[in-house]
Order: sequence, then structure tokens, then C-alpha cells
Amino acid sequence: MIYLQLFWSFFQVGLFSVGGGYAAMPLIQEQVVDVHPWLTMVNFADIIAIAEMTPGPIALNAATFVGIRVAGLPGALIATISCILPSCIIVIALAYIYYRFRDICVMKGILVGLRPAVIAMIASAGISLFCMATYGQHTFPSDLSQIDILALAIFLISFFALHKRNYSPIRVMVSAAIAGVILYNITV
Repeated sequence: MIYLQLFWSFFQVGLFSVGGGYAAMPLIQEQVVDVHPWLTMVNFADIIAIAEMTPGPIALNAATFVGIRVAGLPGALIATISCILPSCIIVIALAYIYYRFRDICVMKGILVGLRPAVIAMIASAGISLFCMATYGQHTFPSDLSQIDILALAIFLISFFALHKRNYSPIRVMVSAAIAGVILYNITV
């Protein structure tokens, strides 16, 4: 039964994760934290962090990690395959349709209409991760004074280093990890 639940959960994620891994994070969170309480929100944030650091698509890495955690190696295989199966089917169908009808205005309109939805899903994932890092929960709390100042400082410095100084993302990630280890061990 767990294999069927893993298959269906990650099939849905793969089916509706238009826009890539960051856009899929709210969908994965809903499936593995809310619908099926396989993970806590803290575990989910940890898995997303690991999925971001490992090579490959984030949604696929997350599916593999969740699958192995929930049902071992068979669960990892089922979650991974079910996550990519909808994409394979959709891409083959869309390639055929696009090749055949690429000059029609309706096709161009569909593609333009998807952009705002994708941006909204990516923004939702970013806000959720920001709240998890700074408040320890996936939504903004009613009392905003409970913010984790160290996490906020690391975020702001990392953001500044990426967008104003154009530092390498790898350099920023390594520096943020080292800063987190040092600062959180000093304050504990």
C-alpha cells in the first residue's frame, strides 16, 4: 500500500510541477507533510536542503530521498520513476502538438499564460523556505518578533553576496554553511 501511495503522490507532483523543482516544492510539501505525514516540516526542510546540494533536479532528488526514507530502496525507485513519468508522457505529447501547431496563436497564448502561475509557485516555495529558516515554520507567525536573527543575517549576507557582488553560488553556499556551523555552535 505504501508503494501505491508513494507512486500516486509523486505522480501528482510530477504532473503538476510546471516550472521545475522550486515550483514543485509546495506540491511535495503538501504530499509528504500534509496529506501523508511521512515527514515533519523540519525533516522536509532538511530534505529540500539536501536535494538542492546534490546534483540533479530538486524534485527528483526530493522524491528519491523521501522514497528511501519512507520505504527503502524500492520506495526510492517508485517515487523517482513516478515523479518523472508524467513529464516523459507530457513532453512527448507536447512535442508532437507543438511541432504540428506551433504557428497557431492559441499555442502562443497558452505558453504566455503559464508564466505567471510558474512565478507564483516559485515565490511560494521561496517564502515557505524563508519562513522555515527564520521562524521555524512554513508560514509567517502572528508574532514576527520571534525571528531567528542569525538565520536572517546569513540570508541577507548571502543575498547581498549573490546579487550585488556576483559571488559564485557555490562559494556563497559553502560560506553560509560554515557560518551556520560556527555561529550556531557559539550561541548554543
